[in-house]
Amino acid sequence: MSNGLPTIAILPGPDDQWRPCPELLTEAEAILYLRLDTVGINDPGATLRRYREQNLLRGTQISKRIFYRRIELDRFLERQTESNPR
Repeated sequence: MSNGLPTIAILPGPDDQWRPCPELLTEAEAILYLRLDTVGINDPGATLRRYREQNLLRGTQISKRIFYRRIELDRFLERQTESNPR
């Protein structure tokens, strides 16, 4: 149940130390957040691009790079869960 407070999420850092998850994630961080690196996908970056192309996930372009807002990743997960509640 939501109490109006933000959810705290963590991700592993480059030194294998856990760090607070930023609100704006790089492609590599989004892959970790969605755990695409753990399900045997050969190219998780291509999977993210496909999700964007299919309008399943929104990215935010800043300069020449695509970033992912954590709230968009959470919305994506919620929609995926609702459409396929296993």
